[in-house]
Amino acid sequence: MRTERGIRQVAVYVMLAYDTNEYKDVLGLWINETESKHVWMQIFDELKARGIEDLGILSIDGVSGLEEGAKAIFPNVTVQRCIVHLVRNSIRYIPRKQWSAFTKQLKGIYGAVSVEEARRGFDQFKQDWQGYPGAGAVWENNVQHVEQLFNYGSAVRKAMYTTNTIESVNASFRKVTKKGSFPNEDAVFKIFYLRILELYKKWNSHRLSNWAMIRNQLLIDERLGPLMEKYDKDF
Repeated sequence: MRTERGIRQVAVYVMLAYDTNEYKDVLGLWINETESKHVWMQIFDELKARGIEDLGILSIDGVSGLEEGAKAIFPNVTVQRCIVHLVRNSIRYIPRKQWSAFTKQLKGIYGAVSVEEARRGFDQFKQDWQGYPGAGAVWENNVQHVEQLFNYGSAVRKAMYTTNTIESVNASFRKVTKKGSFPNEDAVFKIFYLRILELYKKWNSHRLSNWAMIRNQLLIDERLGPLMEKYDKDF
């Protein structure tokens, strides 16, 4: 954005949600220069004040303070680290010529049919790649985010294990901001608002795939089942 002292870089934070009827919705946009758990806590606090009573699953890319901020306001939320980001973070420690073998073995872990199979695969993974401790540490520090995927059915896992949906929204936003600077925050919000209206038109015919199976698998979950029943509506 343009200021009296020149161009100032700022970040726009975006929150995207699915409701119990598979509709996507951009819950809000916030502009801030710093990222911390206090900023995220304020965002979640605002969302709750606006009427959001519960969060079921929050998929994140590991940004600083997001998990802590969410749990401070919605203590029962399940926070899921994006597996794709973990792959990207760990592959930096692996020689390029071994990327294919490395990612194939990882896929066998988070794509396993059960948590027991995933654990066996992870033990083998640690042994096979012990020469690259940096890569192993990424997964050692986040193994709970892999194991908790298996608390849910395969359709739910596929929907929650990656942040590709919000990244697609961010990519759409970048297309309208890369052309130049903006005079103030209102100008940024206006151009994003117009882009969101375009996205809504697209989403009416491109909703979450395999929703019937996801719904059934969520309904049998001990925590998310009651939430689904609480907010489920027939149309």
